[in-house]
Amino acid sequence: MAPGPKRTLSPDRRRFLTAGAAVVGAAASAQLWLPATARAAGTRLPDGVFSLGVTSGDPLPDGVVLWTRLAPDPLNGGGMPDRAVEVEWEISPDERFGNGVRRGVAQARPEYGHSVHVDVRGLRADRTYWYRFRAGGQLSRVGRTRTAPRPLAPGGSLRLALASCQNWQHGYFTPYADMYAQDPDVVLFVGDYVYESAPSATAVRRHEGSGEPYTLTQYRNRYAQYRTDPDLQRMHAHAPWVVTFDDHEVDNDYAGEIPQDPAQQTHDAFTARLTAAYQAYYEHMPVRATAIPDGPHIRMHRSFRFGRLARLNVLDTRQYRSDQATGQAGAQDPALTMLGAEQKRWLLDSLHGSDARWNLVASQIMMAETDLLAGAGKQWYYDAWDGYQVERDALLAEFERVRNPVVLSGDRHLTMVSDLRKDFADPSSAVVGAEFVGTSISSNGDQDQAAFHAQWDPLKADNPHWKLIDAHRGYHLFDVRRDAVDARVRVVDTVLKPEATARTLATLRVSDGRPGVRPV
Repeated sequence: MAPGPKRTLSPDRRRFLTAGAAVVGAAASAQLWLPATARAAGTRLPDGVFSLGVTSGDPLPDGVVLWTRLAPDPLNGGGMPDRAVEVEWEISPDERFGNGVRRGVAQARPEYGHSVHVDVRGLRADRTYWYRFRAGGQLSRVGRTRTAPRPLAPGGSLRLALASCQNWQHGYFTPYADMYAQDPDVVLFVGDYVYESAPSATAVRRHEGSGEPYTLTQYRNRYAQYRTDPDLQRMHAHAPWVVTFDDHEVDNDYAGEIPQDPAQQTHDAFTARLTAAYQAYYEHMPVRATAIPDGPHIRMHRSFRFGRLARLNVLDTRQYRSDQATGQAGAQDPALTMLGAEQKRWLLDSLHGSDARWNLVASQIMMAETDLLAGAGKQWYYDAWDGYQVERDALLAEFERVRNPVVLSGDRHLTMVSDLRKDFADPSSAVVGAEFVGTSISSNGDQDQAAFHAQWDPLKADNPHWKLIDAHRGYHLFDVRRDAVDARVRVVDTVLKPEATARTLATLRVSDGRPGVRPV
């Protein structure tokens, strides 16, 4: 669904954007070198206000977003008094907070779930910092973060973890324990942070509530439940995150303002659901004030630079897309769009204007073809890029003029590593890039590996661009260097118990100037 005319900002959104800009401006100019204030420390609050932990995100060379949410009763709306609360924050290059400490005070406001987003600026590039919060005499856990390198920094390396699809009911988030041990510089999460499904009596861990979330309070409770997972909370506090959403943060397979089941959800009812879901998403993610929702709209596509080593373009493949096709002819309709006109222009400008050695694209859904029909003919998933083939193929043609494009995706609950070809109808067409579809953190639980391969191995001949397919739970870990990107597929033996054993299933490489993926 292409974006319409520019919208006039609501007074509420304008007020909060102004407030966010004020925090940034104060941090950047005065740096808020304040002593600890008795004002915040003396505020009477319920115990356990930092139950949801801390995190950071959207790293820049001179700044990062620090996040927390005050929620002493997290599964019942938060449990905070209906008033704004002052929250102190501290950040320091010294993990003991003995030197170079910067301090400030932020407002945790009830209309945003008492979440706190502090956009700290004036930091040094490519440096590790530690941070923490204090409210009502209570101290949060300490988080660790890192700024991006200087924009023109020529070399260095980047360790990036790719994660997606963490269904609470399907298992524990055990892959994060191994991710923590691997110590990435940044975590890229490409969607399905929470699932909107109703509680199941047979689940490994049961969703809170009595049904699917529709209201803001219900979405807040669902996010809060996920945030209590100890491995997820620990990883959030260990490295900065760059996030985007897919469908389950709202409603399975929705497209723009069209729900999966329009016969059951009217347009007005679904836009109200979008409004609630996007606000809860903002409240629980370490993103800047530019992501404050405007009703049923939220700005999530954005880019990040890691020196001249890598540029990361984060897509939004939900808000602007046309409704999904229902057949092959529809999938090849040139009128269908995944990105919308404005986002597509933004992406192409970013790719073609990049001076980075590696151009990474975070796409919630798989870009390479998945032909589900063995033998003659084709059968596709229409919710993925296969359902928007004209736009996909045009984008892949542009990849020929982009240096080292690598797409990082999720959604599929499988590891699927592929060459990206200019024309998937022609197996001999040029390879123009590489794609890593990360497996899920927990979604689909512990799959039967023999059954998986019995189903999928017969399709390999029809999908010669696939380099690796697998159904273990886990994540992908990338070491980005000037000469190559080395990718490790890290998997765990189970998500049905709180602890698991991790291993490297496969190691693959994309070499500078040589499109495509090769085993190491």
